Amino acid sequence: MNTLALGLWLANITLDTVGQLSFKAAAGDPDAGEGLARWKYMLARPWLWLGGACYVVEFLVWIAFLSLVPLSDGVLLGSINIVVVMLAGRWLFGERLTPLRVTGMALVSLGVAIVGAT
Repeated sequence: MNTLALGLWLANITLDTVGQLSFKAAAGDPDAGEGLARWKYMLARPWLWLGGACYVVEFLVWIAFLSLVPLSDGVLLGSINIVVVMLAGRWLFGERLTPLRVTGMALVSLGVAIVGAT
């Protein structure tokens, strides 16, 4: 993988992770209320807008990344986002990492490492 593709891949991981965590912060706010009031509250918070902005930029980065690598490699390399989001969720939100989830993360990481090495 060339330097540009690597940079786009890392940007994609970062943008996806920040987007997911921003949406979690917006949706998990205990002050949000319920129903339509919840949506109004979330729309007034920066977390929802940051998440949306990250996804828009991530889309552009993803298209650029896929223009440089074969689709089969790109999709497999993109799956590392699952692992990064799970680790960040544990770190920032205290979410549980069960032995089964850790095993799944290890398998995904191994697969990404194998694809990245070829």
